[in-house]
Amino acid sequence: MASRILPEQKASGSASAPRLYGPAAGIAAGVLGLGVAELIAALAGGASPLLALGDRVIDLTPRWLKEAAVATFGTADKPILLASVGLVTLVLLGVAGALAVRRPALGAGMLLLLGAIDIAALLADRAGNGTTGIIAIVIGLVVGIVALVLLTRPLRESDDPHAEAEAPDGFDRRKFLVAAAAVTAVGAVGGVGAKVVTGRRHPATKLPIPAAVSPAAPLPGGSELRIDGLTPHLTPVDDFYRIDIALLTPRVDLADYRLKIHGLVDNPVELTYEDLLAMPLYERRVTICCVSNEVGGDLIGNATWTGVRIRDVLKRAGLSPDADAVKSTGADGITIGTPLEALTDGRDSLLAIAQDGEPLTQDHGFPVRMVVPGLYGYVSATKWLTELEVTRFADFRAYWTDRGWSAEGPIKTECRIDIPGEDTMPGEVTVAGVAWAQHRGVSKVEVRVDDGPWQPATLAAEDSIDTWRQWTYRWDATEGEHQIQARAYDRTGTPQTADEAPPAPDGATGYPTRTVNVG
Repeated sequence: MASRILPEQKASGSASAPRLYGPAAGIAAGVLGLGVAELIAALAGGASPLLALGDRVIDLTPRWLKEAAVATFGTADKPILLASVGLVTLVLLGVAGALAVRRPALGAGMLLLLGAIDIAALLADRAGNGTTGIIAIVIGLVVGIVALVLLTRPLRESDDPHAEAEAPDGFDRRKFLVAAAAVTAVGAVGGVGAKVVTGRRHPATKLPIPAAVSPAAPLPGGSELRIDGLTPHLTPVDDFYRIDIALLTPRVDLADYRLKIHGLVDNPVELTYEDLLAMPLYERRVTICCVSNEVGGDLIGNATWTGVRIRDVLKRAGLSPDADAVKSTGADGITIGTPLEALTDGRDSLLAIAQDGEPLTQDHGFPVRMVVPGLYGYVSATKWLTELEVTRFADFRAYWTDRGWSAEGPIKTECRIDIPGEDTMPGEVTVAGVAWAQHRGVSKVEVRVDDGPWQPATLAAEDSIDTWRQWTYRWDATEGEHQIQARAYDRTGTPQTADEAPPAPDGATGYPTRTVNVG
């Protein structure tokens, strides 16, 4: 016998629709509003509302949490952060939709609150492009609120017991899902369109790099040990680490590019990309390192850089004797303070325009970045460089020093164990890695097993004092669990310290340690 649905059962089933579909309406409306805002901001050349929010989250994240994120996720920290911001946003949009089913004003209020948070982030935009984004987010809010009210109207009607007489068929689930999907799709198209517009406005134009007047010296024989598992002497561009504050890699239009040199100078200078290409270019191999690198970490790389000597550019501007620092600014809004001495003391500090013979990639600072031997990147390696202000440390604060890091960051003497892995067989085992003491040079590396005596490792030939050196040690491994440690010495005879310290505020210290199971 066919069952009969009673009126009160039908009403109960209809009443469940708001609980099931209200969040979907909120997400669809929010995606539409955000997509519209992103597209308008892109067309007007303003900051992306979503990325501005992500940037603000980065700026407000405590130092310990940033370090934990870098240590856990490495160079994937920003995609994970952006995905987290997006997920939280979707959850809050779902809440807005659920509220709007019963009280449209509450749902609209939730969207307004989210918009206000985004507007606050745009006001704090590091690159100073937030005003247009604010106008875009206001328009997006209007569109999103209208969409929220319209999408939740059938949900409210189905939740109203007095609506049965007017709508005897109840809630049309299919019609609602089609409408929500269409609204979401339009929002997604707006977001994709924003990326297309931004890409076309700032094409990644690449110009040929002229020959350097001072090429890098030939790589010395024996500087590359070619051992399986050992880090190569030169790091391929695709494997080179990237740590910065940019959620989206800045795209710089070469037609508009200007590098400004000003501050405590006699003659302010403004250089185009073509001006830099026309200046004498120098090619040098330099190892650069992130201050967030843990002991034995991989946030370090060695490359051949081509560029203009920074001291030549500063000399053209004429330096005031009162200056002791240079504040550099990147297109992502970062500000970095560098000791003036490190830029003028004869070391090969460069305004780099090429990496391994090719123009810089977008991720690594195209069109121009700084490379300064001997200093951690947070005080020297500004990417997407737009400005050099000659100044005094006492007169400014940079992005990282505002967050508790030291004003000056000389790279510490360190080393890393690359092989063996966690498991190996008894017998002669190769222990190998890399060591660095930029702008001082590595004089020796020692290895010890199970707290035994320190034994000398064999060093690869030295490329220069500004690059790391590979090292190797032959170990007669016996069965069981063993602990291997290593330490490096710089050319002053000073060994790396055994004192363990985290990266903040001026670089991690301690011995790299590898536990190996032999058997």
